Amino acid sequence: MNKINLDNIRRNKDFIERFGLEQKEEFILLGQGEYNINYIFNSKVYNKKLILRIATASQMKLENQIRYEYNALKLLSMTKRTPKPIYCDDSKELIPYGFLVMEYLSGKHLDYKKDLKLASKALADIHNHPISKTNHLIKPENPIEAIYEECLKMFEIYRVSEYMDMEIKDSIDYLLEKGRNIKTTDIGNRTIINTELNSGNFLINGEGDNNYIVDWEKPLYGYPAQDLGHFLAPTTTFWKTDIILSKEEIDFFIKEYCKNSNQYKDEKELWNSVKNYLSMNCLRGITWCAMAYVEYQEPNKLISNDSTYKKIKSYLSKEFLSMIKEEYLNEY
Repeated sequence: MNKINLDNIRRNKDFIERFGLEQKEEFILLGQGEYNINYIFNSKVYNKKLILRIATASQMKLENQIRYEYNALKLLSMTKRTPKPIYCDDSKELIPYGFLVMEYLSGKHLDYKKDLKLASKALADIHNHPISKTNHLIKPENPIEAIYEECLKMFEIYRVSEYMDMEIKDSIDYLLEKGRNIKTTDIGNRTIINTELNSGNFLINGEGDNNYIVDWEKPLYGYPAQDLGHFLAPTTTFWKTDIILSKEEIDFFIKEYCKNSNQYKDEKELWNSVKNYLSMNCLRGITWCAMAYVEYQEPNKLISNDSTYKKIKSYLSKEFLSMIKEEYLNEY
């Protein structure tokens, strides 16, 4: 559910001429995240479907979220694995939010049981892509500590909320104590990383065809192990699909990734870094859900998804928190 009126964009002379909109052209809702909404429309100028993407808020607390995304897509445009950016309007004159226009890419969402090999190739191609060290991306000095600090900030919103449940708070406090001990040795070179690689952010068309990664809301200039750890974490895989990868599936993905990577060939060495990011991303997923639970109590929330709210509550359940503790954080 969203409440954005697009009439000013639809009637804007510059937008109409730039993209060749028919008089009765409609923006059709394609999908939405927690902080963005995506519409599809037909462009006569480009002779194809395009995406209008609106950034309704910034998880990264950026002053100009949409420009950050647009510039990230420009960095990625030569990979042929991401949508090409076409236009960006951060003036907030037509609507109260920044928006961009990018190409529409087709494909089905990732199937963890069938598409791990294709996903590893797509991700390796992106990580292999050389980008200038003088880029606009945020560059955490110590990436794994930066994720931990993010966890603390997100959980504080839940901790001080009137909706806080003491049993949930105590369980997550324990996980945060464990998370304090997670360290890693970053290997390889920094590159652009997505940081939010759930199954819905992949568009899969099959072997020998084009497979893409979309939704570049929170890219960083970091280490590939962070992306791999997020991709493989149970808090990621379970989010859209109710699947938790087995050790064999994780090993297979790491092996396939190393086959396609320009800088990582030692699977064991890479895994020793990835596993720490995996555990830290479990903590990130849990604390995000705690924060999001509070946000979902706001009656005027701009974007709400019933399925998301249901999953948030399942992540905060005693059973799920116990599983994360026993299998992914107790060793620390």
